[in-house]
This record gives sequence, structure tokens and C-alpha cells, in this order.
Amino acid sequence: QVPLVESGGGSVQPGGSLRLSCAASEFNLDLYGIGWFRQAPGKEREQVSCISGKDDNTWYAASVKGRFTISRDNVNNTVNLQMNSLKPEDTATYFCASDLIPVDSYCSRYAIQRSGLRTDLRYWGQGTVVTVSS
Repeated sequence: QVPLVESGGGSVQPGGSLRLSCAASEFNLDLYGIGWFRQAPGKEREQVSCISGKDDNTWYAASVKGRFTISRDNVNNTVNLQMNSLKPEDTATYFCASDLIPVDSYCSRYAIQRSGLRTDLRYWGQGTVVTVSS
């Protein structure tokens, strides 16, 4: 059973918005670092954003900074990625991922400064497709 499940993908016109959610029925996501990644057809997977379970630090790829916002919804036990001002180049399958280790250093300010941002996370969702097209 996949512990992480993404939702919220769809088709939108350029300039539009979508909100993706990452849910985990068996884990309190408030304690875990969660990353959002995307992979477009024919391209390598890239990390888009993350939020730390240790210090709630957030990180964004330069390509989405100022347009995307990652946040926790502790009521619904999700980590959301609000995507605004979408561009055709945002078209991809979006995945959330985590090591599901409580309060670990993934995406923490200290870990990023010391050794960069990890991408080799243990658990991955199955992905949700985002298409931005006119």
C-alpha cells in the first residue's frame, strides 16, 4: 500500500491555479518532511518544493519561487502545494515524497546549508498529472 497519495491535478490554462494535496492516512504529516517533485515527459525528475518536519523550513526551486507555496493542513492531515500563475512549462506529473521519519533533517535549514537538498527519499506517491495549456 502506497503511504502517500497525491490529488488535485488537472488541466488549466496559463495563468491559472491549482492546489495539489499530499495525504497519508497512516501518518501524522505534521511530523514529517515532505517534498514535491515533478517530471515532465522526456525530462528528468526535479524537486519543486519541500517543507521540513524539523523546523518547518520551506524551499522552492527557482523556477517556481514566488508562484508556488507549500503548506501544511493539520486539520486534514495534508501537505499542499498551491500553484499560481501556472505556465505551460509547469506541465508534468507531480509527486510527493518523504522518508516518513518523524522530525528528521530533510529540508531543514541546517541540512540544506550543510549538505544541500536530498532527493533520494524513500516513499513516493503515485503522482497527479498537471497540464497547463491554452
